Amino acid sequence: MKHLTAFVADHKQDSRCGIFAVCSAHPLVLEAAMRHSRDEKSLLLIEATSNQVDQHGGYTGMTPEDFRGFVEQMADKYHFPREQLILGGDHLGPNRWQALPAEEAMHNADELIRCYVAAGFKKIHLDCSMSCADDPVPLTDTIVAMRAARLAKIAEQTCIEKFGASDLVYVIGTEVPVPGGAHETLAELAVTTPQAAKTTLEAHRHAFELQGLSDLWPRIIGLVVQPGVEFDHTQVIDYQPEKSLFLSQMIEAFDTMVFEAHSTDYQTPQALQQLVQNHFAILKVGPALTFALREALFSLAAIERELRPAHKCSGLRDVLESVMLEHPEYWKHHYHGNDSDRRLARGYSFSDRVRYYWPDHDIDEAYSRLLTNLAGESIPLPLISQYLPLQYAKVREGKIAATSHELIIDHIQDVLRQYHCACLGTQQSK
Repeated sequence: MKHLTAFVADHKQDSRCGIFAVCSAHPLVLEAAMRHSRDEKSLLLIEATSNQVDQHGGYTGMTPEDFRGFVEQMADKYHFPREQLILGGDHLGPNRWQALPAEEAMHNADELIRCYVAAGFKKIHLDCSMSCADDPVPLTDTIVAMRAARLAKIAEQTCIEKFGASDLVYVIGTEVPVPGGAHETLAELAVTTPQAAKTTLEAHRHAFELQGLSDLWPRIIGLVVQPGVEFDHTQVIDYQPEKSLFLSQMIEAFDTMVFEAHSTDYQTPQALQQLVQNHFAILKVGPALTFALREALFSLAAIERELRPAHKCSGLRDVLESVMLEHPEYWKHHYHGNDSDRRLARGYSFSDRVRYYWPDHDIDEAYSRLLTNLAGESIPLPLISQYLPLQYAKVREGKIAATSHELIIDHIQDVLRQYHCACLGTQQSK
C-alpha cells in the first residue's frame, strides 16, 4: 500500500507526520470521519478488529467483504474519494478462538486472514500473542512470531492470487493491557523496554526468513508497543515522554518502521502530538469516538425533555439501560462494584461498552424517535449552549447548522480534529 509506505518514509525524513486509524463500524462515526477527511483532503484509515468483523460475521454481523462494501457505499454517499480510503484489519490472529486448541484456533485464523486480504484490506496487524486452550501462558516470542509468519504467508499468497501482486503492509506486536481499554482499575503501567521491542522484531525477522518471506520485511511498517498510555472506566493514564525516551530512540535505527500506539483514546491534544513526534506515528482511536457519539445523544435527549412532553419523549437513556440489563453479555465481565457503580459505568464508562448496543432494535427505535422529535425546527440556541457548548460556538459563527444530526457529527469531529492536528507533523509550524 503505497500511501502507508510513503507516510512512513515522510515521517522518517524528519517531517514527523502521523496517521490515525478510525476503529469503529458505527455509521455516524464513519460519516463524521469521511466528511472530516474529505474537507481536509487527507487519507482516511478505517480499521476493523477481529472481534467486529470475521468470516462468520463478528459482533457487527459483517464479513470483511460486507464491511468493505458498507464503507465504500458510505464513501460514495459522502463524496469521499475511494483512492484516499485505506482499510486495515486489527488484531488478526486466533483471538476469537482462544478457547480452542491452538491448531484449531490457527486454522480459523488462517481463514480470517484470507477473507480480510481477499476483501481488499491492505494494512494487516498480525497478532498471535494470545494463548489458546493447550498453550503455555504466556507464549514465547518464538511461538508468537512463527504463528504470525504463518499468517503472513497466507496473506501474501491470497493477495497475489486475487490481485496479481502483493501490496500489503503489516504491523506486528501487541500491547498490554488488552485492546479496547483495561478491564480493571489501573494503578501503574509499564512502558515496553527497548530490549523487549528488539526481541519481538528479531523473533519475527527470523520466523519470516524460515517461511521464505525475507523480501516482505520492508513492508512491515509498524510495531505495536506500550508507550505508557491507557484508560479504564473512569481514568486515563497520560503519555509521559520521558518514560519512553529510550524506546523512542530505538526505532530510529529501523528505516521503514514506526511504532503503532493503541488505546490512545482520551489523551490530551498535547500528548497526541508528543506521541507522533516520538515516532508513535500510527495512533489508534475507537472508544473515544463512540463515547463522543453517546455524549451527543445524551445531550440531545436532555434537550428533548425540555422541548417535548414526557410521554412523547424517546426515553433513550432509559431504553438503553433496560436493554443493557436484559442483555448484559457485553458489559458484565467488565463493570464491577455495587448497583450504582455499574449503572454509572453502563452509561458513562470510558471503555464505552454502550457501543455494542446501538444496533439493538429498541435502542435504534428510541434514537429515531429522538431525531424525529427534534427535526421540526432548529434547536433553540440557549439549549445548545447548555448541553453542547462547543457546538453552540460554531452554530453562532455559522459553521454548522443547529440540527440534531449536524450537532452529533460535529461533536464526534471534535475528537477527530485533535488526531488530525497531532498527525500534521512539522506542517503545524507552517
